[in-house]
Amino acid sequence: MKRLRLLTPVVLLSLVAGCDRFRTQASDPAGSQRIVCIGQGYNEMIYALGAQANLVGVDYSSTYPPEIKKLPTVGYHRALSAEGILSLHPTLILHDNNIGPDNVVRQLDALHVPMKTFQAKNDSAAGTEALFREIGAFFHQEKRAQELCARMESGMADAAAEVKKYQTTPRVAVIHFGRASNVYLLVGNGGGGDASTAGKMVELAGGRMAIQQQGMQRMVSPEIIAKSNPEVILMTEFGFDRLGSMEQAKTLPGVAETDAARHGRIYRVSEHELMYWGPDTGENIIQLAKLIHQ
Repeated sequence: MKRLRLLTPVVLLSLVAGCDRFRTQASDPAGSQRIVCIGQGYNEMIYALGAQANLVGVDYSSTYPPEIKKLPTVGYHRALSAEGILSLHPTLILHDNNIGPDNVVRQLDALHVPMKTFQAKNDSAAGTEALFREIGAFFHQEKRAQELCARMESGMADAAAEVKKYQTTPRVAVIHFGRASNVYLLVGNGGGGDASTAGKMVELAGGRMAIQQQGMQRMVSPEIIAKSNPEVILMTEFGFDRLGSMEQAKTLPGVAETDAARHGRIYRVSEHELMYWGPDTGENIIQLAKLIHQ
């Protein structure tokens, strides 16, 4: 990771001098904004709402839908650069309250760049619907937001009915590659953010998380995953593709000693589908259930 460079007041002011747009209030109509959105969940929802026209930049982790990759990135959401953000001349920064470092946030505050965080959290089906409605209202896409909520409710009901068909509860481990930290991580069954969502998705699909702890931890000891002995291992796509094959996945600490490895049940899954709630969550749960029960 590149070392963060603190900007001098002169450099910062040179980026914003003569640019009245930085005084625009966050309450202005979204359609008149140049928006930098930092938060994968927010960005996925904005695209689902068809409200992406005024996005001018996103964070490194926002990779879905594929067309979002055409936008400039402002770095990893916890290792931002004020200079990189300001170079895009935003009139508004949307973020999910998980940004840093603190000194960069303070720099942006000092320059009065409007920033906004939505109140609802996409950490559950109900929370995601509330967030869709909140973001939809901000972008004047209320009708589309309601359609997406209805689609999500219908999909979740279908998924619940489908999962009842399965009689077993396989032990599932989730391995995620942290691109910012450049390490493989074992996902627990709770905590905040991505780990919490992945655990809920596995449970909704009729499985049980093999790692019974909060958050994520580095795969530094073979014993951690070997002792939990998952019957199924799910690897998010970036990490799986980095290794290149199931056989290479077995070289990770402890993986070869698991039932999942012995029976060839190590699967590539989309981070978007496993770790984020959205209108397609019901369909994703049905596919996940088929995968872990096959």
